[in-house]
Amino acid sequence: MIEIIIVIAITIFLIISRLGKNESAFANVRSTVDKVFSKFIPYDYEDVRKKAEELGQNFNAKQYAFQFVLFLVGGGAIAFLYFRSLLWAVIYGVTATAFIPYLTVLKYQRIYSEFLFECIQTYCTNVIMEFNTTQSFVKALEGVVESTVLEDPVLSDVKTVIQMSYDNGTIDEGIEWFNKRYPYYMVKNMHQLFLQITNEGAKDSGESLENMMLDIDQLVEGVYRDKMDRHTFYTKFLTFGLALYLLVMLIQFLLGNANYMQIISEWYVQMILHTILILNSFFLLKGIKYYNEDTGVE
Repeated sequence: MIEIIIVIAITIFLIISRLGKNESAFANVRSTVDKVFSKFIPYDYEDVRKKAEELGQNFNAKQYAFQFVLFLVGGGAIAFLYFRSLLWAVIYGVTATAFIPYLTVLKYQRIYSEFLFECIQTYCTNVIMEFNTTQSFVKALEGVVESTVLEDPVLSDVKTVIQMSYDNGTIDEGIEWFNKRYPYYMVKNMHQLFLQITNEGAKDSGESLENMMLDIDQLVEGVYRDKMDRHTFYTKFLTFGLALYLLVMLIQFLLGNANYMQIISEWYVQMILHTILILNSFFLLKGIKYYNEDTGVE
């Protein structure tokens, strides 16, 4: 048993060393993962990954290797603790590592979603301030574009709205298109106000715009409060989820090692243990998905 553990440790060390020295091998693996997950996420995965790199929140080769080791050893150790079988330890350890790309995608989605929300917040507040000066929605958009406060993809989409407005002679279609691209309440509410001002020719819009700014501030405050609540929940959730895996230690302590070994020799007991592991893993994945999903959306 000790010899096998030593062999596994040496193999893991070689993997880490190899990934650290040969970035091209890691790049090939990452490229394959990118192509697969680009078909299943709501954003363009390449854009999401690049934005994570720009923000300094992407994983490099060594970090991926560390995750690989952590999931391999952690999954294997938990399985061995349950079944006292090296075979099941290897199966569960390898299976756990297969979820690393999925968890990475969830993290990148959260980063990108938060980035988009900040861009939208900047867009709304600056358009309102520009409108107070220009009294024209299109001119306000042009002022925001020229101010260079926006980043792509929002910047490019604002330029598209401007072009659509000039081509159609109305802001209606451009606003409808933008609302579908960014279905945030603050965007829809602000655009609805501008449609009303433009179509009805409201003369005194200052008070309405001021109230809109207050509404945006409240929405932003709510989103950031939700973000903090999610983080607190996530920390407690992971602690609770990992603790559930270790309940088998309590059972072994109460039964004694010899009695536990005798019990797990029964096929139906092993089925129950497999079910517990799978359900608890599914429970953890659902919680992680909730934490990373739709952040930045009111």
